[in-house]
Amino acid sequence: QVQLVESGGGLVQAGGSLRLSCAASGRTFSGYAMGWFRQAPGKEREFVAAISWSSGSTYYADSVKGRFTISRDNAKNTVYLQMNSLKPEDTAVYYCAARFVPLFTRVGVVTPAYDYWGQGTQVTVSS
Repeated sequence: QVQLVESGGGLVQAGGSLRLSCAASGRTFSGYAMGWFRQAPGKEREFVAAISWSSGSTYYADSVKGRFTISRDNAKNTVYLQMNSLKPEDTAVYYCAARFVPLFTRVGVVTPAYDYWGQGTQVTVSS
């Protein structure tokens, strides 16, 4: 019974900040990549950021690099996405995901082929 539960979404003005949380449970996540994806209305789901549960190494989509920071607290089994300098184009449903990967590589984490997904949390950025 693996569960990923997102929280922290909401409505903010452009330029503002939000911190999303993903509470992970049901297994040990050693060897897993923990990722954030988002899906805007009428668009495909896209990769945002990923972190290695074990090493803390990260990858970011170019569209969020320098504005978003992914992190994890292993003791709390929680992954975070700190979102700063938010833009209206960041408006989307944000999903937490986990994927077992033999090696933590960019090609292995940008794919939507993750093993587990959360329910999503809405982020709306007003102009």
